[in-house]
This record gives sequence, C-alpha cells and structure tokens, in this order.
Amino acid sequence: MSKQRKKETEEIASAAQPTHYNLVEHDDEHTLSSNPLVPIHNPQSAQPPVETEAAEIKETSKVAGGIPAIVATFKHALLQMGVRRSLKTLLAVNQKDGFDCPGCAWPEPDGERYHAEFCENGAKHVASEATRKRVTFEFFKEYSVAALSKESDYWLEQQGRLTHPMLLKHEATHYEPIGWDEAFSLIAAELNALASPDEAIFYTSGRTSNEAAFLYQLFVRQFGTNNLPDCSNMCHESSGSALTETIGIGKGTVTLEDFDLADAIFIVGQNPGTNHPRMLTSLQKAKRRGAKIVHINPLPEVGTTRFLHPQEIFHLLGKGTTLADLFLQVRINGDVPLLKGIMKEILEEEERRPGEVLDHEFIKENTEGFECFREALRAVAWDDLTEQSGIARGQMREAAQIFINSNRTIVCWAMGLTQHQNAVANIQEIVNLLLLRGQIGKPGAGACPVRGHSNVQGDRTMGIWERPTETFLNSLSKEFGFEPPRCHGFDTVESIKAMHDGRAKIFFALGGNFLSATPDTEYTAEALRRCRLTVHVSTKLNRAHLITGEQALILPCLGRTEIDVQSSGQQFVSCENSMGVVQASHGSLEPASPHLLSEPMIVARLAAATLGKRSNVDWLKLAGDYDLIRGYIERVVPGFEDYNRRVREPGGFYLPNGARERRFKTSSGKAHFTVHPLPRHELESGQLLMMTMRSHDQFNTTIYGLDDRYRGIRNGRRVVFLNPDDMKEAGLAQGQLVDLVSHFNGEERTAPRFVVVPYSIPRRCAATYFPEANVLVPIGSVAEKSNTPASKSVIISLRPSVNSTSEDNG
Repeated sequence: MSKQRKKETEEIASAAQPTHYNLVEHDDEHTLSSNPLVPIHNPQSAQPPVETEAAEIKETSKVAGGIPAIVATFKHALLQMGVRRSLKTLLAVNQKDGFDCPGCAWPEPDGERYHAEFCENGAKHVASEATRKRVTFEFFKEYSVAALSKESDYWLEQQGRLTHPMLLKHEATHYEPIGWDEAFSLIAAELNALASPDEAIFYTSGRTSNEAAFLYQLFVRQFGTNNLPDCSNMCHESSGSALTETIGIGKGTVTLEDFDLADAIFIVGQNPGTNHPRMLTSLQKAKRRGAKIVHINPLPEVGTTRFLHPQEIFHLLGKGTTLADLFLQVRINGDVPLLKGIMKEILEEEERRPGEVLDHEFIKENTEGFECFREALRAVAWDDLTEQSGIARGQMREAAQIFINSNRTIVCWAMGLTQHQNAVANIQEIVNLLLLRGQIGKPGAGACPVRGHSNVQGDRTMGIWERPTETFLNSLSKEFGFEPPRCHGFDTVESIKAMHDGRAKIFFALGGNFLSATPDTEYTAEALRRCRLTVHVSTKLNRAHLITGEQALILPCLGRTEIDVQSSGQQFVSCENSMGVVQASHGSLEPASPHLLSEPMIVARLAAATLGKRSNVDWLKLAGDYDLIRGYIERVVPGFEDYNRRVREPGGFYLPNGARERRFKTSSGKAHFTVHPLPRHELESGQLLMMTMRSHDQFNTTIYGLDDRYRGIRNGRRVVFLNPDDMKEAGLAQGQLVDLVSHFNGEERTAPRFVVVPYSIPRRCAATYFPEANVLVPIGSVAEKSNTPASKSVIISLRPSVNSTSEDNG
C-alpha cells in the first residue's frame, strides 16, 4: 500500500466511528404508512434555489463551433484539470485505445479518427469527471444537508469528485463516513427485511457500462424483482416502443457511414449543436457533397444553421458551412400534422405521376397496412394540418419535394419528439414517411433516434428493463440455474408513484441524478422521503443526495476516465453507442480516491452481502475479472458471440440489426404502416404550451456553467423564451420576472421568478430549461404506451412575480 493510500485509509478509519445500525422501526413492522399526512423528515425544498441575480439577455450566436467552442473547451479543461492532465485526457477521448466519452452516445468513425475526437460539451463532461477538486468527508462535516440544499446545481457540480462512502443516519443533519463493508451490510439488511422484493427499486443511469449493467440486472432478478427503471424511461422509451411495433427492433437502423451516402437528412425535434455536437461533422460532410438538410423544430438552433469545424484551422475566421436548406418552425407538438402534411403531398405527387414517387415494390413485399394508412391520410383536411402544425402548405410541399428527390434519406430525432403524450405516434409517423419510398434497410437511409447518454442503449441490451422479454428471462434462467421473476416491474414514473404511496420502500440508483431528471419535482421528492433507505452510486455531488429516505448512502465509484485494477489485473469496460457499435473503454487516470470502487465491484459486493448462499454466482470472482462477465453475456444476450475477442478489436463490432437488412421481426414479418389522430391541445386564454430543454452549458442534469451563448443567455438559467407577440398581448416586457404555473386535470404547480426572454418561437409556445422547470411537469402527464413524462407538452400560464428573497424556492 502506498504511503498516500495508507494515510487516507487511517484518516477514514479514525473519522468513521463504529457504525451500529438498526432497521428503523415502524408501527406496521417495517412498513411506511401511505397516509399523506404522516410528517416527512428532511423538509428542505427539492427545487434548485432561485437565482439572486436575473439572467442577462445578449445577442444569439450566428455560428456553432469555431473559436468560441475552442475557447470554452480549454477554459473548462484547464480550470478543472490543468495543462498536462487536460492534454493526456482529452487526446484519449473516443480513441480506439482510449475511453468512451461519458457524454452523449453519438458514434465514432469506424476507420481513421481525429486526434481530437471530442466536442465542446464532451470536453466539459470529461473535465467534470477528471477534475482535481475533491469532496472528502471533511466537506460533509462542514456542510449540513440543509445547507447544501440551498446551493445551486452548478455549485454542487463544481465541488469535485466524491472520495468516500457516506451515510446519513436517521434524523441526522450531516453525512458521515462509513466503511464499505458496513455500507453493504446496511443495504443488505434493509433489503432482506422487506416483505417482498418488489418493495425495492433499482434505477440505472445511461453511464453504466455493459459489464456493470449485466451484473446489476442479474443481482436484481436473483433478488426477486423486475423493478429496473432507467433513464431511457424518460427519454427514448417512446422511440423503442414505436420502432418495435413497426419495424421489429427498438433501435435505429443507420450507421455513421450512411451519413456519407445520404441524399437528404431530416433533423426533427433535435438540437445537435448543443446535445450531440460531433454530429455536426457528419452533417457538414453531407452538406459539402450536396446532400439536402431539413430542420424541423419549434426553435431555430444555431447548430443546424451554420457550423465552423474547430479542427479546420484555416477556416476558423470564415463564415462556416450553412447546414439546413429548409427550416420548418413547427409549433410545439405539431409534428404529427406536419409529417402528415408532407406525406399527403407525397401521395398527391404520386397521383400526378403514378409509379414514379412511391416505392411500390418495397411497400408490397415488405410492409402491411398501406391501404388503411393512405385512406386515412386522404381524409385529413389540409386546414387542420396547417393550423395545428403552424406550417404553410407551401413549406410542406417544399419538404416533400426534397424527400421525393432523395434516393437515400435519413430521419433523425431526439427528445423533441419523445416527450409528448402522443410521442409514440410522432415516431411512427416518421416510420410511415420512410416506408413510403423504401428508406429503411438500404445504404444511406433509415431511422436514427439520437440517444442522449453514452451507454443508455447498451444498458437496455444488457437487460436493464422493467419489462424483459420471455426469451431473455429464459436465457438467464438456463445460464444461471434460477427462476427469474416473470411479472413486469415498475418503470420510472411507476416507481415514483410506488414510493409515494408506500408500495416501494428502498431506492437504489446506479448512477444518475434521479431527483433532477424526473418530472414533478416536489412529488418525486416526497416519494423519496417516504423511503426507508435511499442509495446513490455517484462520482459527483448532486441534488438527489440531499432529498433522502430515512437513511441515505452515497457510494462513490470510479469514472470512465480512470484506471480500474481488480484482482486479475487492469480491466476495461464496454459500451454500445446510438448505432449499435460495442467497443472497449480503457480509463487512463489514477482514481480520484483510493476508496473508490468500480461499478461492477459495488454490484458484486452488494449481491454477495444480500443474497449470500441463496445465489450460486461467485460475485466477487466476476468483479475481479470482467472477461468472466463478458463470457456470461455472450451466452445470454444475442449478438455477443465471441465477445471477449471481438470487443478487443480496434473500434469494436456491430450488433445484429434485422431492420437494417429488411428483416422485420414483427408479428407479421413485415414493417407496419400505422394510423394516428391529430393531437389536440385545448389552450384557454392566456395559456401556452411549454417545452423543457437543455442550455449549451449543460449535459442532462449536469450544469457546467450559467451561460447559453447559442441562445444569448448569460449568467442565469431561470428564463422563459416567449414569442414577442405573445409578450405584447400579455403586457410583458423583456427581462420581467414571472412565475410559471402549469395546469393539469385541475392541478396547479408553480415555478417562481423566471426572466422573460423574447425569442423566435411559434405563437402560444414557451421554452424553459430543465431541471428548473421539471417541477411543472405533472407526474400523471405521460406518453401513451411508453409512459415517458410529457416534458415537452406542459400547459402553463404566466403571473408577474412578487418580490421574493433568494431563499424562496417555490
């Protein structure tokens, strides 16, 4: 043991008093009453504190990337990591012998890669994880949970990496250090005291590796439940539901190479400049060789308007590449009428030129339901389509002509489509569009849901799902010799409701910031407070650590950037990107603390402590050699044959994708046309339809800064973007403070003190940042079939703010 590690070990040993814990007693034998009048401990607000200074409104950026992106990248990197560490770390991001960026899931080229294969936001994410700042147990001595809850999400993020496992005892005000063995014993005792395994919730973040995810779901199912909600429930669950029904696989059908072949690319409900900046490189290449790009979104986004590649040194002083040929500024949730309008134009063009527009052979041989689809579309009135989408028929015709003239078309989308009550219909209309001209299962064409977290797709492939298939469960049973539970578990929304009404009593999160990522912040906070125990496996401090059950644990883990050494030697993990490529990820930095455990080891030690002799799995042996985990994966999960050899090949390997080869694993063996009604939002006078979104200084719930230079916002996040005519009608002025009030089934929720920002957005629409506006998203407002929170379709009204102090949190 090194002198430094010995010193830190002695420090933690001396700081941690022997922990004697007992199950918190309840009148009903370890159950928590569902009576909403039961007093709740830990009463501090779950919402981020209101900013003391209002955000400033500046000029929006005219181009994405360029010198500002370079400056922002190195500002964040140098501040967090220093010069030498920044160079070492950033040059390893997304390299074939390096580590997978812990940010978004956009893929890397199969062949040659840039020496700097990262974007501005990826660099921010890496710098955040690889920071030299530390949150030690002394930090928690200084700050009570109540004091920390008064700090902003940005401040919490800036404190640094967690270094020790920490325990918040029942009715305690401060977290205190706890040994790993004691932590696992505490969790195991609480889990084993439950009346049913279904009283425990096991959440997963998209950062979790394939190896950790597989081990995690195996433990949870051997424990006896399918309660495996994950972050996908809140983002692309709608994509999975829509695609599985229509083309037989819940994933996209394109590869990165297809972008080099496409004649047209439609980008719908997505802002790649902020959320997937490396995608701009593919769009720029496509545009330069003549491809047409159509952007469909309620807000114009600079990332699809003009792009200056930061690595093209001799072009940095130029104007950049114009990307979108056509921008359709659709109303919020006007995508179904818009897509119907485009398809109606395509059908009418086919009637004018029979046999020249539609791919009749593809439709006949590979699809079903076309006649019903065509007749339903013919019956829709043009006035309804233009009024509800906000797009003139001439613009729909222009988009239709781009689609008709393209022999190879890709349609991309993200959460702008997936977080509405009719989200599944949104995506199935995209499938309808692609099927009309056979744009699935051929080079340069297909469906492209762009995932938001680096391994969210891989986690689902590994079995992180509350509704596993019988095929998967049978394979698991055969390989491990146990009978897994067959009843479906709780997804994210169902988990929150179960905790709220007392049906679930323990919450365990493998990564993520659950409180800030979920809808209906105060309802979710109350649900967490009603738990007996909440546990978070984390790298950084976040708000989810501050709204807790009767007892709470923070378990610090290794990050993607860090060296992982186990009993058999140095390990690597693997991830699956948005296009189904599985590749290795090798950390290269020394761990932030000698007290960190890897996620596979945390899962293994928890499983061993909880299951004991009930399990025939040698958990610690698996966690000591990840090749053994991958050996099990290849025997349980289709497509992973010879996993250990293939994942070591530079660039990894592609998973099988039947739809990519026009093999549709649906009930009929064919792709399905579907018919959907037009969604309707009945807005009363003074009401707006609000969507939540990220700022440019943000990745998911992680806040890197308080600016959004692409939209002209500086030093603040509590802003609401409004149409200038709506502002005038409501008597509002730029910079005025308003309270946002959401309306759902007679309920009202309020978020105070947002700065009014005039912006290019359709009438009666509004946009705000999450997580600040998540408090407005009702827990009961969800997408049909997928149960995804409808965070992009929130009916709100505005009220002038009254004078309030910085401690008013709503």
